[in-house]
Amino acid sequence: MSKSSTGVALMSAGAAATVAGALMYVLPGPGLPVLVLGLVLMGIGATVRILGRR
Repeated sequence: MSKSSTGVALMSAGAAATVAGALMYVLPGPGLPVLVLGLVLMGIGATVRILGRR
């Protein structure tokens, strides 16, 4: 698996976790940790994708 596709996979997982965390934050549930984790995964995925291009 190339670095670019790894970055895309991390960003996809981060986007799904962010949406799930936002839904759990609005509805009763522990959504803030999932929301933060999703945002971190998206950031890491974007960094890996950008650095993998070079």
